[in-house]
Amino acid sequence: MSGRSQELDRSIKTNSTDLHKRPFVLSPANLLRRMLENSIQGARLSVRLPSGETLHFGEGELSAEMVIHERSTLRRIMQDPEYELGETYMEGGWDAGQDGLRNLLRVLMSSFTETRPRGLGRLVMPLVKLVQEGNRVGRSRHNVSHHYDLDESLFRTFLDEGMFYSCAYFEHENVTLEAAQQAKCRLIMQKLQPQAGDRILDIGCGWGGLAIYLAEHADVEVDGLTLSKEQLRVAESEAAKRGLSDRVHFHLLDYREHQGCYDRIVSVGMFEHVGEPNYPTFFSRVESLLAPHGVALLHTIGARDEAVQTNAWIRKHIFPGGYIPSLSQISRAVERTGLMQTDVEVLRLHYAWTLAEWYRRFQARRSEIAERMGERFCRMWEFYLAVSEGSFLWRDSVVFHIQLSRAHGAVPVTRDYLCTN
Repeated sequence: MSGRSQELDRSIKTNSTDLHKRPFVLSPANLLRRMLENSIQGARLSVRLPSGETLHFGEGELSAEMVIHERSTLRRIMQDPEYELGETYMEGGWDAGQDGLRNLLRVLMSSFTETRPRGLGRLVMPLVKLVQEGNRVGRSRHNVSHHYDLDESLFRTFLDEGMFYSCAYFEHENVTLEAAQQAKCRLIMQKLQPQAGDRILDIGCGWGGLAIYLAEHADVEVDGLTLSKEQLRVAESEAAKRGLSDRVHFHLLDYREHQGCYDRIVSVGMFEHVGEPNYPTFFSRVESLLAPHGVALLHTIGARDEAVQTNAWIRKHIFPGGYIPSLSQISRAVERTGLMQTDVEVLRLHYAWTLAEWYRRFQARRSEIAERMGERFCRMWEFYLAVSEGSFLWRDSVVFHIQLSRAHGAVPVTRDYLCTN
């Protein structure tokens, strides 16, 4: 036997021995079977593999389908579902079939409601805090620009006329998005209890809708803060159009840079970008900017369970630097200041209904958006809206309304005032 043949023979024998020693490794398709066969409850899920084989799981009236186009897509999803499900969808590696994306995510998210092992949050929180230390003023400007400086016309395709990009308040489930956003403004105004002539600060004013609403309905002066140049342009234009430029002013400023004294302070949908290491700074700034008998209201997405880092796919493509707080994290930061929590309300399904309507409106104009921004962008955006809706339906996302003051007499001692229109 030649030297080369002997070497090849030794290699074959060695590899054969190693194969017997190695643990059996399931293929991605078999891993998928293992994961789904006893997990899909109250629904039917079909998964069509790249080989052409279709797997069926569960029983029920609700049905969903997943069509996987590439073997690499299946492998990636099995390695890291929380990240790769969105990443591979955006790349076109799979589609949701005729039942649609929302139905598919409904089946998957309702079947796998536990987002993490208990106690894992305590292990990863030090790393989360390290990442969030970067949410200083310069980084915050960059993070805001990544999302909110997208073309205004994109947001006009799916938001209401007032351009409210936060949870609406559905007094009845079947009211229009426009009515629900106006109801949200009315509820916030009731909780702020403004008096004519008051000065109000809106931290994270968006496109100016709430500032304009308060000026028109409460006869107050409002300063709005934003880090988005696009939002600033739109807000100033709308205030001028309404003849409110003398009473509503918008500033391209971080809350840490602003000075003044205000009777009322409100922040809607901005606190999610602050980051836990900056909570003491945020509430200290609210305290220092608020008049002695002032009232503040914080409206923020929150976690009803222990908080963890935002999903990696959302953090990469949608909200870099984003972080969803727990109520206890907010309370601990407030307790370090002279502020007191005078009312706490948890809004539950309202954001799910808001996101469902945004998704519907986005899909109604999807072809127009795809022509302007591309198919990849559309797939990213629709996945973001659909999975966000699911987080309020089947995961632990809620919205907190936290009313704050520096004195007992700043707000009524009963909640009856919130029941009057």
